[in-house]
Amino acid sequence: MTPRMKLLEKLVTAYGVSGNEEPVRKIVMKETKPYVDSMEVDGMGNLICHKEGTKPRVMLAAHMDEIGLMIHRITNLGQIEVTAVGGLEALSLIGQVCHIQTNKGEIHGVITIANLQDGWEIEELPSIHDLYVDTGLTKKELEKKGVRVGTYVTLEQEFKTLGKKGIISGKALDDRLGVFVLIELAKKLSKAPEEIYYVFTVQEEIGLYGAQTSAYRLQPDWAIAMDVAAAEDSTKDSTTKKLGGGPCITVMDAEVIGNRTINNWLTDIAKKKKIKIQYDVSDTGTTDAFSIQVSRGGIPVSVIGPPVRNIHSTISVANMKDVDDCITLLYHLLKKPPKEMPR
Repeated sequence: MTPRMKLLEKLVTAYGVSGNEEPVRKIVMKETKPYVDSMEVDGMGNLICHKEGTKPRVMLAAHMDEIGLMIHRITNLGQIEVTAVGGLEALSLIGQVCHIQTNKGEIHGVITIANLQDGWEIEELPSIHDLYVDTGLTKKELEKKGVRVGTYVTLEQEFKTLGKKGIISGKALDDRLGVFVLIELAKKLSKAPEEIYYVFTVQEEIGLYGAQTSAYRLQPDWAIAMDVAAAEDSTKDSTTKKLGGGPCITVMDAEVIGNRTINNWLTDIAKKKKIKIQYDVSDTGTTDAFSIQVSRGGIPVSVIGPPVRNIHSTISVANMKDVDDCITLLYHLLKKPPKEMPR
């Protein structure tokens, strides 16, 4: 495995459910520090890495947090009932191994439901409230180990290459792929002329909160949110958001209409560099771009990212070619940014 892929593996397998992003932040700080002029962690927990330069002031954002679970009740039988942190499909959780970290160590468990535990037929789709974690411990034993209401439960999956080179799978590809792209850009753009803020945000999955506070403070001239797009290639006749089809540029989602000037820049560069791109039009979901665009008097922003399958489940699938093309596209945009300001 190459050093780049080892870095991606480290990012993807790190635990970082919303509100608990510190393990991911430590990795990013170590990797990014040699390539920026300063970095700091703000009051929300965002990691803000600053490369000094001239106007325009550009903000690139990617969120560190991932979806996961939190304990809301422990029954007398030792069953750990959970609630979702971010959007999770309950069906995808059944039978999955999870990780509970306390100040006394770590505990592993399996997510199940009563019917599955007892070998009965499952007749109805379960909700998140039907699930519980089985650790094999009693309530008293769990409490002795520091497990309590409010403790995070993180899903465990290995980072793997699937059937052919470049097709990867793992948890938290949303948005560790975006985090990876920003780290790689920081390495490549350390001598770029303009001022760049690489912002690794927190709590995107539960409300886009980190992007809101950081954009308000930094007041960039324009911004790009680096986030994944939900693939739509489950059928042979799919024509949009396919793995291997190139980076997805957001035209519209449920909350954001991508800035047309920025999107045109990306489109022109893709044409010149012969990079395949795809356009994302959706009426569901949104990204950090929403919080950025409505900050202060308004900030021109768009979104770019690779398509990802099984986006809000315990394990996702992506194509590294799409990820690398995101890096190439943004590198060529930012190494010599347009003089015009997007409107």
